[in-house]
Amino acid sequence: MMALSACRETPGKLPGTNSGPGAAAPVSQDTVAPDRTALALPPPSLESLADTTFIRLADYSGDFAYDLRYATANNFLEEAVYPCGECYTRVKTARALLAANAELMRQGYRIRFFDCYRPNSVQYKMWAIVPNPQYVANPVKGSIHNKGGAVDITLETLDGVSLDMGTEFDFFGRRAYHDNTDLPQEVLANRRLLKETMENHGFWSVRTEWWHYNLKAGSNDPVADFQWPCPTG
Repeated sequence: MMALSACRETPGKLPGTNSGPGAAAPVSQDTVAPDRTALALPPPSLESLADTTFIRLADYSGDFAYDLRYATANNFLEEAVYPCGECYTRVKTARALLAANAELMRQGYRIRFFDCYRPNSVQYKMWAIVPNPQYVANPVKGSIHNKGGAVDITLETLDGVSLDMGTEFDFFGRRAYHDNTDLPQEVLANRRLLKETMENHGFWSVRTEWWHYNLKAGSNDPVADFQWPCPTG
């Protein structure tokens, strides 16, 4: 079975979190940049927003690619758990992603997203489908995805051709591990390019998942549960 081991990262204890068994992490009331698309207005500049504000990444760059799997049935859950596919992050995460992508584009590549911010209520949906911490983070504590500081990504060429990373996204097994060197040199080189670039811009990786990256500065943010708007009509 493929598995979202990317959701198994172990966040630190949140300020104000109860420490008893089964104590739920607090769900913050987060600031989200206003949706101005209906009014055909430009988004507010990143410089004008607090680092912890959530923004829609596509409003700030057209240079990324998206394959947001949890808005489809093409994931290990075999069920769509998002009403529509959007990539939201906190401003500080977005800044780091923009810088990393700019570095990659100078080399002829760009980031493709599988997942970004994930509402905590969706974490509960995932847990209801697969209540196994080996595959899905326990929603009581939440994951860094729920904090707006984690992304699941791969690389593609500027023409949209995916780089070979050795496994599919959400593959659970040693072949997806960063420290598995029993892979073709092309795969190792592709993973190394992604990992070194992301680390250069403030992210850290999960040993067992080549696709998952956490922003160091986002680990202690509170769990969030806002729902992004979906297109109508």
